[in-house]
Amino acid sequence: MPQFPILKTGAVAQYPLRRDTLHAVRTLRFVDGTEQRFRQSAGPLKRWTIALALLDEIELSSLRRFFLEAKAQGGFFSFTDPLDGSNHPNCVIEGDEFEALLEGDLRASASLVISEARD
Repeated sequence: MPQFPILKTGAVAQYPLRRDTLHAVRTLRFVDGTEQRFRQSAGPLKRWTIALALLDEIELSSLRRFFLEAKAQGGFFSFTDPLDGSNHPNCVIEGDEFEALLEGDLRASASLVISEARD
């Protein structure tokens, strides 16, 4: 299983980094206007929004290659949470396109949204 690439600084992400915890909830609406909510899954899932800036061409190429490999192998890969160091083996990249901007030497940027998936 592929592992998310590490930057040349040894980090997985840069600040600002956003991590959300998602709960799958189902809402039933009744005729009288009241609602009932309940969990659909056993536990929460995490989502990371990673914005990377000041990348060099090698780091950008590595991210692009990882994106293509992960999508080709069913999309699943292992991701280490940069905030607490925990490993999440079943993650996917949201979206079907890799968006990056190359402005010059050491001036590339990219952003990704990574979601934890159920086993």
